[in-house]
Amino acid sequence: MEDYRKSTEEQIIESYKRDEEMMILVFAQWCVNNKLDPHALYLQAYPQQEGNAALSHALSLTVPLDESGFISDDTVLGVLSLYSNDDLAYVVTEAIANRESRQDTGD
Repeated sequence: MEDYRKSTEEQIIESYKRDEEMMILVFAQWCVNNKLDPHALYLQAYPQQEGNAALSHALSLTVPLDESGFISDDTVLGVLSLYSNDDLAYVVTEAIANRESRQDTGD
């Protein structure tokens, strides 16, 4: 019974890690699609995590904008919210607001 419980816990942890990697990939691809630097945004949210391996790995999986599917602002914010990644969601929200203000001024 103990082995079964331990196995179940390990499966849950692995599932969470895969889902977290997907969250990071969605964020990274959204950045690529919006011509934003994912490292710079990530460091704004988490300055103590320079050289984040998970983000570097996710960036290696991104595709160029012309090959990517559309990722809405709501989607990236929703995914970040699912993982209580509030600091990064705040930085993304600021980037969205900056983009919208540039569009309003015609830049």
